[in-house]
Amino acid sequence: MAQRTSEKKKKTYTISELAKEFDISTRTIRYYEEVGLLSPKRTSGNQRIFTRKDRAKLKLILRGKRLGFSLEEIKEMIEMYDVAGEPEQIRLTLKYGDKKLKEIEEKIKELELLKEDLLNIREILIKRLEELESGS
Repeated sequence: MAQRTSEKKKKTYTISELAKEFDISTRTIRYYEEVGLLSPKRTSGNQRIFTRKDRAKLKLILRGKRLGFSLEEIKEMIEMYDVAGEPEQIRLTLKYGDKKLKEIEEKIKELELLKEDLLNIREILIKRLEELESGS
């Protein structure tokens, strides 16, 4: 518990600390920096230093990926907060979320049809196997 409290009070993070915390590779974090999703500060020795804001962005990026959003969509949603404020960011996130829900609903329908087809084929094959085994 003491460690959690000290983690919350921490002001900066190294790339290794974030990679460990979120169970991702440092290469993934560097890639998010390359595509403009993260912008860590650098030490005089060129080591990346991530702020709490960077950590929060990384958490949003990973959540967005888990939900199936593209990196471009995630970038747009994150940037919307800085450009137009939270209400516009929420509107854009809802728009992308609704689009994603529609895609999921379509996939569910396709999977239901596929399941139905497989069950029908299974039934036909079972009947044929029974015919062959009974000698009919």
